[in-house]
Amino acid sequence: MFDILMYLFENYVHSEVELLVDEDELTKELTRAGFHQSEILKALTWLERLAELQESDKPYLCNHDQHSFRIYTKEEMEKLDVECRGFLLFLEQVKVLNVETREMVIDRVMELDEPALILEDLKWVILMVLFNAPGHESAYEQMEDLIFEQPEEGRLHS
Repeated sequence: MFDILMYLFENYVHSEVELLVDEDELTKELTRAGFHQSEILKALTWLERLAELQESDKPYLCNHDQHSFRIYTKEEMEKLDVECRGFLLFLEQVKVLNVETREMVIDRVMELDEPALILEDLKWVILMVLFNAPGHESAYEQMEDLIFEQPEEGRLHS
């Protein structure tokens, strides 16, 4: 499923090509690209749920204290290793993520079929969430820079 999400994001969203609105056409294209029907359905459902989070009344998206500290569940810790959790904390500290977008990221991560996520995959999920979160364009651009800009070789700081 994650491969399909990446395919869609890279070929439609990130390349700024207009996303096909017709789900049947999109499904046919993904099938032609070699993806299985069941995985396509899971990926499209994942994207629909991401969009639904924008209008969600889930308590963790509405009532929060900006000074609270996130405690991860056992299941979340199994899916997000220390490096991933540290990266999420870092993004909050530098204001790329806020409490709501962090929780949206965790929500979407937990819906992935993957038993565990590596940091590079987490970065893509974060990018997808920020792209779909109105009012977070600046955070999206910052995250995009973190993914695509490679530091100069042999140089750690500017």
